[in-house]
Amino acid sequence: MWQWLTTIALLAGLAAVPALCREDDVPMPDLGQTWTEIGGVVYGAKADATGPLGGGAGYTRIVTDGQHQVKTPEELVEALAKAQAGEVVFIDPQAELDFTTLVYAEKLVLKVPGGVTIASNRGQDGSPGALICSDAFQSRPLFVTLGPDVRFSGLRLRGPDPKRRMDHHRRSFSSGREAKDASAYYYAFPVSEGIRADHPGLQVDNCDVSGWSHGAIHLSLGDRHHIHHNYIHHNQYHGLGYGVVHGYGANSVSLIEYNVFDYNRHSIAGPGKPGNAYEASNNVELGHANGHYFDMHGGADRGDGTTIAGDWMKVHHNTFVLSEQAAVVIRGVPQQLADIHHNWFAHPAPDKPVRPWPVGGETHVQCRDNAYGRDKPAVLGP
Repeated sequence: MWQWLTTIALLAGLAAVPALCREDDVPMPDLGQTWTEIGGVVYGAKADATGPLGGGAGYTRIVTDGQHQVKTPEELVEALAKAQAGEVVFIDPQAELDFTTLVYAEKLVLKVPGGVTIASNRGQDGSPGALICSDAFQSRPLFVTLGPDVRFSGLRLRGPDPKRRMDHHRRSFSSGREAKDASAYYYAFPVSEGIRADHPGLQVDNCDVSGWSHGAIHLSLGDRHHIHHNYIHHNQYHGLGYGVVHGYGANSVSLIEYNVFDYNRHSIAGPGKPGNAYEASNNVELGHANGHYFDMHGGADRGDGTTIAGDWMKVHHNTFVLSEQAAVVIRGVPQQLADIHHNWFAHPAPDKPVRPWPVGGETHVQCRDNAYGRDKPAVLGP
């Protein structure tokens, strides 16, 4: 059952990358079967009719044209200034739009009007999709929404920093500095974000997103966010490093599904304030995170005197079988319920993959009907 997983581990961990290439300059591996069936019931991540896990070849909603045609960074800036709701800004599949100098020289942030789609054709006839990138560490964010229902589709979005930078974290917090000075030293090194949603309804689909040291996709505010069929990887800066991170706004609510995650510190994270909530389903973790996979902070992290860890979480039909590190950590008590079910864990027993933070009393965490074990998966009790 798990030979395909062993193959992925070898490819991801041992395959030589050319010396001058970035560590995130790797294609998404062939996943094979990502779910197991026990007693006629599916556990783990299974593709849907829209396309394969992680998007790419076989994705059925590939965008191939638009009202605005773009081949250069300047043309993208011009197109976003003119685009109206309902229109598509299509980036030529052969284009490589490098915004490094514009971020440094002009402090550029690309502002996307509400209802506008930015797209390329990742997956069509083998196309990797257009590349949008910045090597400026100050890219925070590169894109921001100006209104609701913005969509990014079929793109490669590459940030400046795919590294863990453990040495900087160690110098910051393990050198005897006072807490305030340690934090100031840590944040003196700028961090980056790919997309920041300040409005509801952000959709990111069929994209390859990597190299953003704070977060690849920052759902700062709003509900109805839908992050699906993406390959999200190498967002792993130690202390931050999120694939999808929820924000501190009045609400931040999302559906995160059919993605492939790898080499993130946390693939999904939330600060856990009231109004935070997410559903994560049919995602695959490839086993190289430098922290637990899915996260929700609690009141102790925010220092607000509460134990609140968001409103709710739904974590189901995900595959976590390439590593026995913690899969879901909830660092407080959700105001409603964290319902965790029909996932496939590498862990042989239920007491390791899901960790409610020990704050005392009711955890509001329900962990049920999951499959445990890599070789001979079995459904065990809570």
